[in-house]
Amino acid sequence: MPRPTAAQLAYGSATVVLATLAMLLLSGVQSVVGVAVIALVALCLGLLVSVKAVRPRRTPVAHPVGAGRTDHTTATVASPSGRTVARPRVAASSRR
Repeated sequence: MPRPTAAQLAYGSATVVLATLAMLLLSGVQSVVGVAVIALVALCLGLLVSVKAVRPRRTPVAHPVGAGRTDHTTATVASPSGRTVARPRVAASSRR
């Protein structure tokens, strides 16, 4: 399971605090059981908000071979069959 981001933690914490205060003020409960139920509902709401908060996407972008991509780790060369293939570059210091 991935770790939550700082934004998710902030949204979840703010939701718990604000939801608890709002429900306690609006309901006017004074019993321990009522306060515990409100706290449990606020925790569940905060968890839901933090899980559903937008996560940054880290999907790799597919680039066609030889389409102007500036990648210094591979070189595009023509194979004997006429197709272009990507081969790893060899540093100039290790060539002989």
